[in-house]
Amino acid sequence: MALDALVQERSAPGSFQTTDSLPVDRRRTYWREALSGTFGAMDITVPDEVYSGTIRATPVGRLQAVTVDGDCLSVLRTRRHVAQGGEDEYVVVNQLDRGVARLEQGGRETLIGPGDIYVYDMARPGRLILPQSFRTKALVLPRDVLGLSESDLAHVTASPLGPGTPLRGLLSPFLAGLVDGAGTSPPRAGELMARNVVDLLGVLVDEVLGRSSADTPGGNRVLLLRIQAFIDRHLADPELTPQTIARAHHISLRYLHKLFESEDATVGRWIQRRRLEECRRELARHGNGVVIAAVAHRWGFTSAAHFSRVFRATYGMAPREWRNTRA
Repeated sequence: MALDALVQERSAPGSFQTTDSLPVDRRRTYWREALSGTFGAMDITVPDEVYSGTIRATPVGRLQAVTVDGDCLSVLRTRRHVAQGGEDEYVVVNQLDRGVARLEQGGRETLIGPGDIYVYDMARPGRLILPQSFRTKALVLPRDVLGLSESDLAHVTASPLGPGTPLRGLLSPFLAGLVDGAGTSPPRAGELMARNVVDLLGVLVDEVLGRSSADTPGGNRVLLLRIQAFIDRHLADPELTPQTIARAHHISLRYLHKLFESEDATVGRWIQRRRLEECRRELARHGNGVVIAAVAHRWGFTSAAHFSRVFRATYGMAPREWRNTRA
């Protein structure tokens, strides 16, 4: 079953499920059904009185971005559930934002703390215990998208991925940003971030398994992602150029351009595209209450006329038309 079909079957795109508006005596049943409907067949133990529970689920290409806030619970997925549920083609990449957890899968038991990233394999039985209120941000993705062999997946399941390492520190904000921004950013931006998350996750798994990624396509991908994150942090700087980027990362200008060959854009075009996306988002968010020239300058455009020309060339309408339409 394709993930798009799975999403439609379980919850509508951009779905929001919460117990908050329900009578107390109906919350427990609703919460268990909402969790099973999102993550598949399992036995769920929750307190007699569920005080609060919320699930936000949004498809991003072939992935599904899910945020769950709730009170304590325990879930058990048995071999019977695996056989009857049809979710064995998927894995869940989780980041625990708040609370603690104990995960048992693949013969391992591990404690998960805030900020930890871990993989849960839907094809294997497992148990997850969350003894207090929690928040998780998760990606549900087909196992073929992750690109791991069954042996590799068995080794990383139920193990915190790279705690305290620079690579994990790079993946964490990408994962959180993808889940938080799902459904609000342009489709291309969401799919690009999803690809970045999957690529980073694959390199992180290589690191956990002791395989070096230096001087490999995966290693180059990580460097590219670092550069793209650097660009995002400096978009407002009108002096941001390929030369300054190359110097900041101690690489040659030629090598920088080579890294961007896979992005269907030159470095300069990439910078311009990201600036336009941020301007477009800000104009839509604030509508008529914002000055177009001020937005353009805030995101690094030195000329309002130039900004208007490239905006129209990219989106087929002038910034003022876009702002008024969204307002």
